[in-house]
Amino acid sequence: MNHPHLFASPSSTYASRRDFLRRAGSGCGLVALAAMLEQQGLLERDALAGDVRLNPMAPRPAHFLAKAKSVIWLFMNGGPSQVDTWDYKPELEKRDGQDLTGFDKNTGFFTEQVGPLMKSPFKFARQGQSGAWVSEIFPKMGEHVDRMAFLHSCYTQTNNHSPALFEINTGMSRMGFPCMGAWVTYGLGTENQNLPGFITMYDTLGRGLPKGHAQNWGAGFLPGVFQGTALNAQGAPINNLFRREGLSDAEQLAQLELLRKLNKHHPEAGEADLAARIESFELAYRMQMAAPEALDIDREPKAIRELYGIDNPKCAHFAKQVLTARRLVERGVRFVQIYSGGMENERSWDGHANIEQNHRQFAGETDIPIGALLNDLHERGLLESTLVVWNGEFGRLPIVQKGGTGRDHNPHAFTTWLAGGGVKGGVHYGATDEIGHKAVTDRVSINDLHATILHLLGIDHEKLTYRSNGRNFRLTDVAGHVVKEVVA
Repeated sequence: MNHPHLFASPSSTYASRRDFLRRAGSGCGLVALAAMLEQQGLLERDALAGDVRLNPMAPRPAHFLAKAKSVIWLFMNGGPSQVDTWDYKPELEKRDGQDLTGFDKNTGFFTEQVGPLMKSPFKFARQGQSGAWVSEIFPKMGEHVDRMAFLHSCYTQTNNHSPALFEINTGMSRMGFPCMGAWVTYGLGTENQNLPGFITMYDTLGRGLPKGHAQNWGAGFLPGVFQGTALNAQGAPINNLFRREGLSDAEQLAQLELLRKLNKHHPEAGEADLAARIESFELAYRMQMAAPEALDIDREPKAIRELYGIDNPKCAHFAKQVLTARRLVERGVRFVQIYSGGMENERSWDGHANIEQNHRQFAGETDIPIGALLNDLHERGLLESTLVVWNGEFGRLPIVQKGGTGRDHNPHAFTTWLAGGGVKGGVHYGATDEIGHKAVTDRVSINDLHATILHLLGIDHEKLTYRSNGRNFRLTDVAGHVVKEVVA
């Protein structure tokens, strides 16, 4: 039976006997822990309450010297076709219209719509000193191939969008696990304490969120403070960014101070969910000062806006997001992810019906802004510290999907390119077979891809762990190898 009066008095701050024993017995250990945390820069003085507390988003040292400080992940939602973008296959042209002998009809999603091999509708040409083959739909990105490292042999475990999105974001093909952005901010914190460490942006043309929705940028079992902050597709980029009319700065500070005092008396004040909620209130206050400036692309010179294609109706929506991403990493945001395309088939890079029409459209929306981003980061000296990633959740089959001129999903092969952030430019790693059906040489799993990105950020993927439900979890689970051939 619990007898709170044995330990509590009207002036006591203990919520229960258990709370008293925990705090009294752990006191000496906590003093030593606080000293060690302070030496590692993990403690900060709270500007609101005046006490020293653990700050989960404080910048933390990497495991070893990092080549990249931040990441901009350009996600081509829906599954861009490797054989129509970066993985040129002359043999596919020769065998156009022939049946693919031994093909497993269960490879794609539409098992009864299997047609013959289909050549790419796009012309390819060599670009840069490295002589990389580039599809005609990427004239601006093609100018930067000597800065890119291509992983042509990526593959995934599923041919369905939702589990494939979960896998490439979290390392697992089922929901409930932390995404890469959450793992990175958990491991490294973020340099700007007035902005979220992890920001995501999705389609702004009313085409919907990627399948799986916010699970793609969720924190899973990690503390909620590490989940991605999604900018709104329409209207104000962040809800309630400005304080309500009539509320002064001093009054808002007083409200936050009252919340802090009340939360201190909560019996579960140390619980991760409550701590994340408290931090979200305080971050929201700090963001009211910093976010409006960071998100205001109208402050950019006219030449920069034109470079990104802000005034081009074909790509303006994506251009605004990419320019925003540059402004965010410039201000110390650790991880930014941008989704091109929305929910359903032809509203994303999911070209089932007509691959030419689909990919021309989405390449037209993204090529100019991404080319501008690489130029702009380079000119500002930010490309060396910013890792840019381009890919989708899987690739597409070299055969035509019967009933149209499109391609079905292909989990066996897709291309990822990396640029900046310590990447060796002009490199091609791995290869698919002669028609681009399967990755056959130096195959790169999602775990390998994640391990490589973490390595460029100075993180040993085997040491970045979090204990949940009695075991230590990591982004790469029990697998993953760094592709050192693409590291400068």
